[in-house]
Amino acid sequence: MLTVSNISKTYGGRTLFEDASLQINRGDRVGLIGPNGAGKTTLFSLILKENEPDSGCVNLHRGATIGYLPQESAPSGDETVLDLALSVSTEMSEALAGMRHAPDPTTPEHQEAAGRFSELDGHSLSAKAKKILAGLAFRDGDHGRPARTMSGGWIMRAHLARLLVMEPDLLMLDEPTNHLDLESLGWFQNYLVNYPGAILAISHDRTFLNTICDAIIDITRSHLRRYTGNYDLYLAQKKAEEEQYLAAYKNQQREIAHLEDFINRFRAKASKAAQAQERIRRLAKIERLAPPENYEPTVRFRFPQPVRSGLRVLALEKVLQAYGDHVVYRDLDLSVERGGRTVLVGPNGAGKSTLLKILAGIVPVQGGQRIEGHNASIGYFAQHCTDTLDIRRTVLDEVSDAPGDASEQTIRTVLGSFLFKGDDVFKRVGVLSGGEKSRLALVKLLLNPPNLLLLDEPTTHLDMSSIDALIAALEPYQGTLVFVSHDVHFIRALATTVWHVNAGNLTAYAGDYDYYLEKTSASSDRSGLIAPLNNYRPVQQPDDSTPATPKMGIKEIREQRKAAAKEKRALEASVVALEKEIQALETRQRELSTTLEQTSDLAIAYSLNRELAEVTGTLELKNAEWSQAADKISAAQEQARD
Repeated sequence: MLTVSNISKTYGGRTLFEDASLQINRGDRVGLIGPNGAGKTTLFSLILKENEPDSGCVNLHRGATIGYLPQESAPSGDETVLDLALSVSTEMSEALAGMRHAPDPTTPEHQEAAGRFSELDGHSLSAKAKKILAGLAFRDGDHGRPARTMSGGWIMRAHLARLLVMEPDLLMLDEPTNHLDLESLGWFQNYLVNYPGAILAISHDRTFLNTICDAIIDITRSHLRRYTGNYDLYLAQKKAEEEQYLAAYKNQQREIAHLEDFINRFRAKASKAAQAQERIRRLAKIERLAPPENYEPTVRFRFPQPVRSGLRVLALEKVLQAYGDHVVYRDLDLSVERGGRTVLVGPNGAGKSTLLKILAGIVPVQGGQRIEGHNASIGYFAQHCTDTLDIRRTVLDEVSDAPGDASEQTIRTVLGSFLFKGDDVFKRVGVLSGGEKSRLALVKLLLNPPNLLLLDEPTTHLDMSSIDALIAALEPYQGTLVFVSHDVHFIRALATTVWHVNAGNLTAYAGDYDYYLEKTSASSDRSGLIAPLNNYRPVQQPDDSTPATPKMGIKEIREQRKAAAKEKRALEASVVALEKEIQALETRQRELSTTLEQTSDLAIAYSLNRELAEVTGTLELKNAEWSQAADKISAAQEQARD
């Protein structure tokens, strides 16, 4: 359906793509990943014909439609939320505008626009749009509101609803989860599982990619590399490839060093001159491999730890908080205990960010008390914290000015752990991207950490490497953590307790995120939440109208048991066969790795690399098949015991 052939694109002397290609077929579910600045959004602009490649071409199948959700700044005019969700075509937008500008149904103008609306199947589309808006957490009362009166995040949701109503052949999404709370995100993921068209999504949300994707395209070394499977399978394949490439690179470096050493030692000796010249020719013919992108070891640094607080770090007693007539909290009681790692979850607008601001002391309570515990020190991070950075300074100067007595070497080590490496530390703050500014603000906070950290969506605009760096910094943190996030990977890595916030009520769950999901799974209003397992697929609910199945007789029970036993024997045989295949693949994998380490012939190394990649990919798939078969056998055994 979509073919990108041998494209090249350079910006400001930097090559983003060089002879890069990809193919998207109907029904594909593809995640596009790569570090910030790799060219993901640029690739989208090339596909959308908003930009032209320096060479190569982009072709879309005739008649195929594209729907695009940008990361930021989707436009809105005078249309209502429902009108925006229904604006699936120019004709529909004109019909909706006609009815909006002539609201009296008795006028010819309104009747003409309404007739056109009906011809375009507007009434059935309207019902579909309302259902989708509800899934994205819009209330019925929001449908008639002018979209421009809502926040940017809600406008983006309305545009997302429009795309889902439109159902284009190719749905292109640039960080679609940024503006969704966990419950809306769960609904959205479940919806995409059954989406009829193809999907190409830029995302740093691992759970989202694991749930919807059957392929991952990685932008690496200016090329587009496609991997089969979801994000977890991609990681396994990528790791194997990187190990192979590193082995080939090291082999080549050893060969080059050996040749150069011989040349330097013997080129001046007459008896060895011919051999030296032969090695010079061999050296010139070597097509040198670029150093692996992740060749430098990942910087690991233990951040300074805060002064110990009292057992109760902070408490709220009978707190009242309202905005005009809208009461957010009434008689709210809570206690933040030392060492806790708590995530606040709940729908957008429930008051999670307000609660963090109350805890931070940024928003004064209107009733009740906010009580800080003994020796408590509080640090608060939100997206607007980046506005406090001095855009005239360099990254290094900005961090060096932070409280504390860290040396320049320590500061540069910390910046390196947050992906500010080499000359990046001399960049002016004003030229940094939003994600880079967020990383910088987090570094300043963590270099002299308080014993209570309050973080409001710290992963927004961070790529996966940056999220990993933040997790690595917070895992050994000995203080108390309360945070809001919609990144399930981040939540699972850090949270040990969950507070659910909704309609002014706070419910505490004394367990991690999966424990919270387990405890709330039976509740109908929790059904949209993200499942605790990867590759979640919605379970078909039984139809209440279906008559109850009559009890089986002895003969039927025997037949059922015989069929179950036969299926179990078949599963066991497949497990045995898979184990033999896996053993053979593992043996071949070890043989290839050993040979690759020992060879100095570049052509042979390339061939070995290709075979090793194929063996590793097949091994991953066979292990997944074995796991599924083993799970089925376990389930059958449990059923037999019951």
